[in-house]
Amino acid sequence: MQQLQIPPLAEGEIYLSGFVDSNGDVIHTILLPGDNDSASWQAQQDWAKSIGGDLPTRAELVIAYERHRDQFKKTAYWSNTPDDDPDYSGRAWSQSFYYGHQYSDSQDFEFRARAVRRLSI
Repeated sequence: MQQLQIPPLAEGEIYLSGFVDSNGDVIHTILLPGDNDSASWQAQQDWAKSIGGDLPTRAELVIAYERHRDQFKKTAYWSNTPDDDPDYSGRAWSQSFYYGHQYSDSQDFEFRARAVRRLSI
């Protein structure tokens, strides 16, 4: 069996997961150190980009909750995923690190954020 190669990590980074895309390439997701105080969804997206990252997807946040819950405060964190249901325009998905649920919330709500970086090897 071939073993997955985990990319080198900078100080404070945590390897989160590897997803295989439709081409068979592995997209690695790495949690960047630290998180950002509560802000709107767009402000958190801008913050993540300003430090060279992105907000996690919904799937990445579930993995973070399951494997690295201790790295998050017991509150809600924004994902990078807007709610694409036309009846819920202006909403995006968040992950509760208290109860473990995901919610579709108004993008104006203020939640914390954690940035990730992704790379394909």
